[in-house]
Amino acid sequence: MNTKLRPLTINDLNVMATEDGSRYEIIEGELFVSYSPGLTHEKVFNNLITLFVVFSQDNPICEYKPMLPLVFSEHSAVIPDLSIFLNEQSETINKDDGAVSPALICEVVEDGLANTGRDCGTKLKLYSKHGVPEYWLVYPKTMTIDQWVKRGDSLIRLETVGLNDTLTSEMVPGFSCLVSEIFSGIGK
Repeated sequence: MNTKLRPLTINDLNVMATEDGSRYEIIEGELFVSYSPGLTHEKVFNNLITLFVVFSQDNPICEYKPMLPLVFSEHSAVIPDLSIFLNEQSETINKDDGAVSPALICEVVEDGLANTGRDCGTKLKLYSKHGVPEYWLVYPKTMTIDQWVKRGDSLIRLETVGLNDTLTSEMVPGFSCLVSEIFSGIGK
């Protein structure tokens, strides 16, 4: 007998015991578990947040939300490293039930096939499907960033920037930083 499991839902996720320090996400009904990131990931993550803190103080046009649950459907809920919402999107931020469709999502990609496949494949498809207009994949190992932007109905890779480049955002007007600032403090 061949038994097909039903896709997991947000309700299934809510009843799981998830207090072990891992990140539990459901994408198209499939459970993904991420374990505590390493120190390099945390340093890059903190650098990104610091850049948006400073930018937001000088340009109060957006809100930055680290690790905010985003609910896209009954079968898809994820927790990106960093979500940026423009002020006019503030009504989409639901502090109790998650949020959907930020202007920009940033993921710091950990080493490993499972991490890369999830962030660069599965999440990319999910974000494209649900109309996320800009997605940054941040790679500490190579100190590069892939910038994906919405064109038509899908996300396309606009560019890959490296340490000597400047990164700007199509969706967050005026945001600009040196890529080296994002990778500051990590060795190559």
